[in-house]
Amino acid sequence: MPTRYFQLTDDMYLPNRWELGTLDGPDGVPVQPALLRSGTPLSLKGRLKVAIEEPGGPLDFTHAPYSIPIVHVRVASLLTEQSPDEVQFLPVDIPSQPDQYLVLNALRLIRCIDDARSSEVRYWEPEDGMPEKLGTYFSIAGLRIDPTKAGGARMFRTWGWPGALIVSEDLKQALEQSGATGMKFTPV
Repeated sequence: MPTRYFQLTDDMYLPNRWELGTLDGPDGVPVQPALLRSGTPLSLKGRLKVAIEEPGGPLDFTHAPYSIPIVHVRVASLLTEQSPDEVQFLPVDIPSQPDQYLVLNALRLIRCIDDARSSEVRYWEPEDGMPEKLGTYFSIAGLRIDPTKAGGARMFRTWGWPGALIVSEDLKQALEQSGATGMKFTPV
């Protein structure tokens, strides 16, 4: 029987939590989100920077805009131990934060979305006026994946809908047991 999978997101309903702003490169220019959602390693010289948009309590797992995960070094250590070939971490500075944080880059992009089992799937149509996106996903509600297509991966993004960060059930359990804050898991 294939493993179960979960979408890992930032729990936006935690009280008194911080919210992070735009992720900037070492040169101060915003990092293109697509670079961190493509499933490929990045080579950046220098440290990234992210501002605190809304002050509050720091989280061990949180998103910068466009679902870019920022994780505490403890979470990064656990993920490196559990899924060393599926993750890359890039150092990031957060103002007034003495703890070490890293940007999580998932290194796998897997074609596994189950259109039939997802609640609603819409594709870009000619009338949307974006010919370069024609036939690709416009929106997905109630995301479901076909676990048989995941090939045993423990952490990945979904091809065609790369904002979704997916983890295996055993990785979910390890993250929960670590006591890390800020994570929300939704079955897919």
